[in-house]
Amino acid sequence: MEANCYEIERLDPRFPPSILELPSPPNKLYVRGDIELLNKPALSIIGARSASPYGLAIAEIAATIAAQSDICVVSGGAKGCDQAAGRSALAAGGKHVVVLGCGADVVYPRTSKSLFDLTLAQGGAIVSLDPWGTPPRKYAFPRRNRIIAALGTALCITEAGLPSGTFSTAETAIELGREIFAVPGSIFSPESRGTNYLIANGACCIADEDSLEMAISRVFGKLRMFREGARDPLEQRSQLEQRILHAVIANPMSINELSLFLNLSSIDTLQAMSSLTVDGFVERLLDGRFAPTKELLQASSAIMHNTT
Repeated sequence: MEANCYEIERLDPRFPPSILELPSPPNKLYVRGDIELLNKPALSIIGARSASPYGLAIAEIAATIAAQSDICVVSGGAKGCDQAAGRSALAAGGKHVVVLGCGADVVYPRTSKSLFDLTLAQGGAIVSLDPWGTPPRKYAFPRRNRIIAALGTALCITEAGLPSGTFSTAETAIELGREIFAVPGSIFSPESRGTNYLIANGACCIADEDSLEMAISRVFGKLRMFREGARDPLEQRSQLEQRILHAVIANPMSINELSLFLNLSSIDTLQAMSSLTVDGFVERLLDGRFAPTKELLQASSAIMHNTT
């Protein structure tokens, strides 16, 4: 076996915490390449194997934007959108992680050999649940799809039938609380039924390149803002925004409740809340109230712990 090949079990500190979030997580992973890459923020990109030119173009754009933002791209290495995403990420100087439904040392499909070679040459990784030398088997691909969903901080879906393996990956990502970016398509296209359905049910709609860049910036910029060791994120906000944040951290409130509680105009409160929502400090609950995001609470807790 070549260098940089690993078998890691669940108790191994190198085992990705994101995969442990899965119901019934796997006991072991087989990895070729940079194992540390599995613990870094990543955008998983998936789509149809029989992808249209439209789907391929979106995969290429999404992977390029991610790579240029120093975000790892995760794919299944299959024909169509997977290959397009992987090649574009590497062409943009980024990192690529391939998750296979066969042994990590098995080239499948054969048309992806050059992609796999370049992925490893540029510091990426190839991951599998199956032992070395295991041939591709049909039942292995749904298991592989769960890993693709788990490794991504967000999941970008270029095209998806309904039902399909692509759509099942989206369902796993939703269960894990991952952000879903979905690209709309024609209502007459079978390969857009899945993405259109996801958008209708709350997925982030990627209508153009600008909306994709904004979605990536919102999710991954928020991660950088609240990274471990950062200074208090509240210090970066205006006095008005700090007052609002302290209020909703203590008790989630609606715009009207905040305005009355802080003696502010509804317009000022709404403008400040819009900025805080876009930047990932607060989120709107189903009942219309606003609450601090998990990332803000974790960052605030860490800062308080470090100062005591």
